[in-house]
Amino acid sequence: MTSPLISPEALAEHLSDPAWVIVDTRHDLADPALGRRLYREARIPSARFLSIDDDLSATPNGRNGRHPLPTVEAFAATLGHAGIGNAHTVVVYDQGSAMFVGRLWWMLRWVGHAAVRVLDGGFAAWQKAGLPVEAGEPPAVAATVFTPREQPTMRVTADELAAQLADPALRVVDARAPERYRGEVEPLDPVAGHIPGAINRPFAANLRDGRFKPAEELAAEWRLILAGRDPENVIHSCGSGVSALANMLAMEHAGLSGSRLYAGSWSEWSSDPARPVAQGG
Repeated sequence: MTSPLISPEALAEHLSDPAWVIVDTRHDLADPALGRRLYREARIPSARFLSIDDDLSATPNGRNGRHPLPTVEAFAATLGHAGIGNAHTVVVYDQGSAMFVGRLWWMLRWVGHAAVRVLDGGFAAWQKAGLPVEAGEPPAVAATVFTPREQPTMRVTADELAAQLADPALRVVDARAPERYRGEVEPLDPVAGHIPGAINRPFAANLRDGRFKPAEELAAEWRLILAGRDPENVIHSCGSGVSALANMLAMEHAGLSGSRLYAGSWSEWSSDPARPVAQGG
């Protein structure tokens, strides 16, 4: 299996390749405009910018989570407007935290686009390697048509998850910080706690010095989490379905493919008082 990750040095070899598209998805939950500002200040040459809030999410309505998925058709239109077609290889990066980079990576795979990689270490690793950057107005791109081929088995809905919670073969993995998982603090959502039965794997546990740990090391760690289960029985969750994807990326990098995403995550789950809530470790 090919890793979903690409090194800064390997990406640099394709900077002039018209078949490759680089996308900047830097973001900050407390300051959603920060990513676009950083993009204009310094970015990988020719990179395009897609906003987690504005381009990669639908409108929240109080019941569908903080970053609800857009429709397949709306997302395909966003890709076409950004000049991303079915024949392109797409490389996604964030600031280097791995917190946001999985969103576009997963969404492209969700609509049937397998040719997508993640820059290991993000923009921080690119800069550390001394590779070129550019600033100013974004490059002009020609719009194209992206034809989606939805992969519905890559995700589960809240109702589907609720119906499976009692299944011992299921493993729900919560990527939030331990104190949020335990329900001791909740800075973003109105209810504290976690989905009953979920275990905690903070997404940052997959990283060392800003890069993903080696595949063999991650495989050993995730096999302990799986406890004999198949990767297909893992459902990833977090606050709003974004940082959970760093856990999925780690599994894919480790050769443990097939896990799924609960895109609404805690922000959607906790919006319905009829859904059960667990607290503690």
